[in-house]
Amino acid sequence: MSSLNELENRRNAVYAKMDDESFALFFSGRAKYLSSTTFYPFEVNADFYYLTGIEQEGSSLLLIKRGGETRTILFIDQYDEAKRRWYGKRLSQEEARRISGINNVMLSAYLSSRLDRLLRQGIDEESPVNIGYFDLSPELKVDRELDAKAFASALQAVYPSLLVKPVRPLVAPLRKNKSDEELESIKKAISHVKDGLLSAYALLSPGVYEYDLGLAYLASCESTSGLSGLAEPLFIAQGSEANCLATRKMKEKVRKGQTVVFDVNARDEHYCAYIARTVPVDGKFNDRQSLVYSIVLECLRKTGALLRPLLSLDKVNEFARELLKERCLKEQIIVNPEEIKLLTFPKVISFVGLELNEDYEGMTLQEGDVVALNVGLYLDKEDIAVRLKDMYSISSSGSRLLSEGIAIERDDLESHFKLKRGI
Repeated sequence: MSSLNELENRRNAVYAKMDDESFALFFSGRAKYLSSTTFYPFEVNADFYYLTGIEQEGSSLLLIKRGGETRTILFIDQYDEAKRRWYGKRLSQEEARRISGINNVMLSAYLSSRLDRLLRQGIDEESPVNIGYFDLSPELKVDRELDAKAFASALQAVYPSLLVKPVRPLVAPLRKNKSDEELESIKKAISHVKDGLLSAYALLSPGVYEYDLGLAYLASCESTSGLSGLAEPLFIAQGSEANCLATRKMKEKVRKGQTVVFDVNARDEHYCAYIARTVPVDGKFNDRQSLVYSIVLECLRKTGALLRPLLSLDKVNEFARELLKERCLKEQIIVNPEEIKLLTFPKVISFVGLELNEDYEGMTLQEGDVVALNVGLYLDKEDIAVRLKDMYSISSSGSRLLSEGIAIERDDLESHFKLKRGI
């Protein structure tokens, strides 16, 4: 959990970016419907959590800036012990103060009246505030039947003078740059991935179901992470079945002579780790698999060494794509340069933090960023797929590998399986 000092510094940084005579409103969100009577597990909105440390649904954060002065109000659902058996425990106002460091905590029922006072006459009889920052995502639920974008539109219809601005430019640059506390959580998440992979590797052999590998990974990862959960479903596949990034049902038996792609993740204090490894079912890569593996690993390593501040993501993607193309042409895996488009994906880099794929479109790499490099080659006609993914932090002088403790060299992997099987 982020320290109270860090949470306050984040909120102050948002205030510094806001226009004077404005407010910013952040929602924690609501659980989404799975069916007419049940809900998906609740996932707190990342921006809201980043600024408050609160994970509870139905909460909101109001930041007000007037005349250079600021006012912070946290809204939470009313604590009701009688409803606990149906909806689970809710934070008391005192607990919310302790977690967030925000002294002014009110019940959610008062949010509408506070906004009305702010937009109609201003708080304390001041003139109305006419600039509001909102999360405009239709996926963020304010209530079961109301999303954040519709909420902002409805508010603007009642108060026509309200100028609606997106809140993302206020928070994205802050979330992109990771503090030491955040980096430690990411490192812990990477260690959970390592634990999960080692448990899955121990079970790997011909005839084992992919879902058993997933269960072994999950059991170990969850036990070490304190049931922090996954950021998204696991991806475990073999051969040509691994040639996509979409989630799939892991129902196949592991086949002799194949390689298995583990594209897995873990969380710690909501911060994510995102790693991919490709390992041989028989404990040893065959010659063709070894060649493809060496190409992918070389590309991953050279692209990782390229990372540095001010580099654009487009340049990173282009560098990796050209490297893969040159090696595939040299090894006669392809004969036409255009064929590389059929064997790989155009993007290899993504930002990682409170989400697996954080969207900082148009931003260059900066010191303090954390990224994942995802390089793969998919030879469908040969039933071969190799995907490798590592995580890096960007420093003033270049980059630093964060996932170095998870074996990736062919010799290291083969030695691991040789030892495991007592060969």
